[in-house]
Amino acid sequence: MTRTVKIVEQPRHYCALGAEQSVLAIKRAIPIIHSGPGCGIKLYDGLSIGSGYQGIGYSGGSAVPCTNTTEREVVFGGEKRLKQVIDGSLKVLKGDLFVVLTGCTADIIGDDVGQIVGEYKSRGIPIVYAETGGFKGSNFKGHELVVKAIIDQFVGEKKAQVEKGLVNVWSVLPYQDSFWTGNLMEIKRLLQEIGLKVNILFGTESNGVDEWRTIPDAQFNLVLSPWVGLDIAKHLKGKYGTPYLHYPVLPIGAKETSSFLRTVAEFAQLDKKNVEEFINREEKRFYYYIERSLDFFIEFRYDMADRFFNITDSFYALGISKFLVNELGIVPGEQYITDDTPEEYREAIEHEFEHLSDGVSSKVIFEIDGGKIHERLRKYPHGSYKPLILGSSWDRDMVRELNGFGVNISLPVMHRLVLNRSYVGYNGGLTLAEDIYSNILETYK
Repeated sequence: MTRTVKIVEQPRHYCALGAEQSVLAIKRAIPIIHSGPGCGIKLYDGLSIGSGYQGIGYSGGSAVPCTNTTEREVVFGGEKRLKQVIDGSLKVLKGDLFVVLTGCTADIIGDDVGQIVGEYKSRGIPIVYAETGGFKGSNFKGHELVVKAIIDQFVGEKKAQVEKGLVNVWSVLPYQDSFWTGNLMEIKRLLQEIGLKVNILFGTESNGVDEWRTIPDAQFNLVLSPWVGLDIAKHLKGKYGTPYLHYPVLPIGAKETSSFLRTVAEFAQLDKKNVEEFINREEKRFYYYIERSLDFFIEFRYDMADRFFNITDSFYALGISKFLVNELGIVPGEQYITDDTPEEYREAIEHEFEHLSDGVSSKVIFEIDGGKIHERLRKYPHGSYKPLILGSSWDRDMVRELNGFGVNISLPVMHRLVLNRSYVGYNGGLTLAEDIYSNILETYK
């Protein structure tokens, strides 16, 4: 019998256990990993260091407790070892929530992690668990598993006391999106400006565990992504009866952000006058800077990018494409989506790309293999123009090979330090335009 081995070149996401980074994105939440040695630090290297040198955060990196499962635990079981690590973690680490995550070995040998965690919960310890063996999918899947675990085991069967104007936001993936902290900060600001109270749930603008406790009280859930978070919103609707709004495009620039805010305002039945006043102020400021730069856009004497290619996840591929087409007038080439989008969501994403603007569409390629993406790029009929490639550090050689322009925007981000930079909203559109044209100007020395 022959066995086919599939090798993926330059993968741009991680296994389900990568959800440890989603836990670290919650203030004072601590992951406890029940896995083999090396899993946690590899995920940290990829999702923290490899995502714009973001650092470890609270109890991250090499400080994450891990059972370091070996052959002994595989043969005799790892439950005793897990108890030892949980006991040690509770003595040494101060946290508001502990989340036990299982790796491949624990899931395969069948350790009863739920029973063990239940023992600690019965003593009043804030602890939950999620089975996140790497074979269950990517860190996108792991993220949703962890969120559901916290909702079901920590927030629990709380009776909803609906607060008008309160919204839970499910959007960009912490650390997988290198700009997640800045993006979530800007999303919260935009929603607050139109009159909403926002549970942003992750990052510096969140109130941590206390905010998670109020999830059932939200007037609605907002899913701001092409697909990640939809299962969470559906789960919350079934559990607490909370309605949800799905807006599939990450709003970048004035046109999409204004459309997004009006859609949210209508769904939440907000004061239209207040919303329009805010939109008018933001658009006025946004277009002031764009108009001030028109001479540069029109009269720049050297080569400019007139066709762009995204090599990134569906969050950015769709949001950036709409912005570049509708605000900067750059023509799309093929768009390569790398987040292993589940089949049931692909048709809707393709539909969005078919209607980027009136008469403008783009072909979408769902592909996780960077080598195959590069082969398609080499065969693409580039003609005399220089392509703009919005991708990862792995795509820099391809940018040089095609004599094009590039922006390092998706994982891995190894050539930028990322603090609170954002590409969302009115401000984010200006920032993205700056980054694109600064990279173009950098080639003319």
